[in-house]
Amino acid sequence: MPFRTSSKSIGVLPLFNPEEGKSIKEPLGIGSGYWVGAPSVVYDYEKAKFYLYYRIRVPRPGRGVECRISESEDGIHFTDIWQAKKEDFPTDSMERASLIKGLDGRYKLYISYVDPADNKWRTDLTEADSPGEFHLSSRKKIFTASDISAEGVKDPYVVIIGGIYYMFLSYVPTPLELDEDMKEKMHKTADVYNTGLAKSKAALAISKDGLNYTWMGDVMTPSLLGWESYTARICSIGYLPPVFTVFYDGCRGVSENYEERTGIALSWDLKSFQNLTKDGPALMSPNGQGSLRYMDLVQFKDEIFYYYEYTREDGSHELRLNRVRYR
Repeated sequence: MPFRTSSKSIGVLPLFNPEEGKSIKEPLGIGSGYWVGAPSVVYDYEKAKFYLYYRIRVPRPGRGVECRISESEDGIHFTDIWQAKKEDFPTDSMERASLIKGLDGRYKLYISYVDPADNKWRTDLTEADSPGEFHLSSRKKIFTASDISAEGVKDPYVVIIGGIYYMFLSYVPTPLELDEDMKEKMHKTADVYNTGLAKSKAALAISKDGLNYTWMGDVMTPSLLGWESYTARICSIGYLPPVFTVFYDGCRGVSENYEERTGIALSWDLKSFQNLTKDGPALMSPNGQGSLRYMDLVQFKDEIFYYYEYTREDGSHELRLNRVRYR
């Protein structure tokens, strides 16, 4: 995807070479299942600081064992200021969250985790005056799987546009034919996304206050064939007038779950999308199955700070940063 090849090339975000990224967080161990990533990053203009949410995972039975928030003045060197363990929920695992500063000036952490009540993924909200002051005990429900007649809902990405909160979520619709045996198989391991029994789609919900959301339905679905025929998950959005550039995760089948790669779509209204990467991912790691996933970005001054989870040679995942000039 070229950047400004001529004066008539407009609204195109520059990309990067994933191999040239800088490692900013490393996993706890070596090998598949040891991951650090699922980043959500925001820059606070009042405090002149970057804030980064990230998740730490270890192999089963541990899974997503801890999530943290770090702060930084340069977007490169981060210091942890908050953490929560899976026992604090409690849950079998937590995954991506969306960290934003709301219209009311308070910080909001939309976080997804496995609900111990039914072993299905759900998404909640906790609020605080500062990113280091979140209390999970005060969290409020945003969506459970049953709220939307689904088998799981997670990995929120929230952006405020024109005073409206847009939340993009990954969810697994309930299959039309679902018997008790299939239902048990779906949730026995507390991760329906890793069963191969149903595909995951991307949906949109909107809100005026950041708490009460209206479910708008599907905005991106897996293709019938191809590299993203099992998963389509919106991860981040950049904007260069007149177009939104949307980065999404995709994979071909359940064998590539946890190892998704990054595709690109364009949108003018964030309700309909034009896929630019039907033939293959735009960004991937050269290692293992090529995973480069959960990418988030910050457009800051004349640069884009891209943060992404990246497969290393040993099969583990690290959190990387790549900075690109775009003005």
